[in-house]
Amino acid sequence: MAVRIRMKQMGRTHRHYYRIVAIDHRQPRDGRVIEELGVYDPHVVDKEKRVKLIPSRIKYWQSVGAIASDQCQAIFKKFMKKWEEIETQETAKATEEAAKAKAIAVAEATAPLG
Repeated sequence: MAVRIRMKQMGRTHRHYYRIVAIDHRQPRDGRVIEELGVYDPHVVDKEKRVKLIPSRIKYWQSVGAIASDQCQAIFKKFMKKWEEIETQETAKATEEAAKAKAIAVAEATAPLG
């Protein structure tokens, strides 16, 4: 199956937004997708908030041979670094919270009952 990374048009008349998706190349523009990888909304005023990406999944699909459309490639070039940093921060925060929760659980388990 030849997979492409392209935009799926959503929204209503005169108010479109796009989901960046991994999709079989034979599917129509708005067809059944394999996985959603991000969102692009051209109507948002703040240009930094127009795009939301999941960099780890985009890199995975590119590593297994998915080809991005020209529009998606331009978005990745412009916004990927920002979203990689955000994903790294979120991962570090989740790891830190998990370590705290584990430490609390260990402390409660070893505490004397009484």
